[in-house]
Amino acid sequence: METNISLKTGTAAGTLLSILPNLHSEDIAKTTILAVLGAIVSFTATLFLKMLTKVKKK
Repeated sequence: METNISLKTGTAAGTLLSILPNLHSEDIAKTTILAVLGAIVSFTATLFLKMLTKVKKK
């Protein structure tokens, strides 16, 4: 099956343009805050698990 770049571009642009009117600034802010919080929790959990494995190896 041959891929057509204009079909992919049109589909992506149409999807983006149909989503844009439904985005509100508070949704973007909430998503950003949750993403930052999730990254911090993930990083902290990784450090904690590394610390536990170092203690068990000794």
